[in-house]
Amino acid sequence: MTKKRCRWVEGKEEIYIKYHDEEWGVPKYDDDILFEMLILEMFQAGLSWITILKKREAFKKAFDDFNIDKIMKYDESKVNELLENEGIIRNKLKINATINNAKIFRKIQKEYGSFSAYIWSYTDGKIIKAEYKTKSDLSEKISKDLKEKGMKFVGPTIIYSYMESIGIIDNHTPDCFKY
Repeated sequence: MTKKRCRWVEGKEEIYIKYHDEEWGVPKYDDDILFEMLILEMFQAGLSWITILKKREAFKKAFDDFNIDKIMKYDESKVNELLENEGIIRNKLKINATINNAKIFRKIQKEYGSFSAYIWSYTDGKIIKAEYKTKSDLSEKISKDLKEKGMKFVGPTIIYSYMESIGIIDNHTPDCFKY
């Protein structure tokens, strides 16, 4: 008997199903994972999530396992290297935003003790169940704050998707085995 899943994943590739079953909507608190997902969500803007999933390992390798301290120090030479890397999305604005956002991420960690403490403070650590939107008042609020702190590519739709990816929002449908 096959598991019933959210409609958006039915008939999709195994990598997509695995992401749905093991990661999407699962609460995450580790800052390294929170940073990785933020970067991947940024790069996904304007593209399909399956594209990002297929390139995830290449991103991980290209961006030094999403090591914040290393990314913060990327220079023009590294940016050019990334722009030549066919395994990732070669968008100079998104690459530069990644470097910028690593610096802001680190500042937020220092201010709040962790990025996890910062991001989860918006819901007092609670998970939001089933909204089925692409943005919300909460994603607009977080987006606005991150932009004020200096982050780029963190619009309300990206932040909403980010909240789903890190489990702040659990949008599994009632007929899904993950609900």
